[in-house]
Amino acid sequence: MAVRAVRGAVQLERDEAGHMGDQVKQLLNAILERNALTADELISIWFTATPDLHSDFPAAAARELGIVDVPLICAQELDIAGAMPRVVRILAHVESDRAKADIAHVYLGAAATLRKDIAQ
Repeated sequence: MAVRAVRGAVQLERDEAGHMGDQVKQLLNAILERNALTADELISIWFTATPDLHSDFPAAAARELGIVDVPLICAQELDIAGAMPRVVRILAHVESDRAKADIAHVYLGAAATLRKDIAQ
């Protein structure tokens, strides 16, 4: 079994804890489904949020999904002029037999424009 990295992002409509939780759960579920992964195959997840998001920790959504024995960490994205606002990004390390080229990176909604080269 190899260790693979899976990327993902979602742009929030507003900085509200419930909305953030819903959107991050949707993103995590899409990453798991599109890569045929279970929570047992997760090694760790890094969450980043743009500096304009203050309402909650994105990792809280993973805990609400029952992902409780996986190390999670949250960090703040760089504050770059002109960057897309209200974005939560994920970098998940997983155990998978898939080739790197077969990993499905998930960018939901407007966040798909962030990485047109790898978004699926």
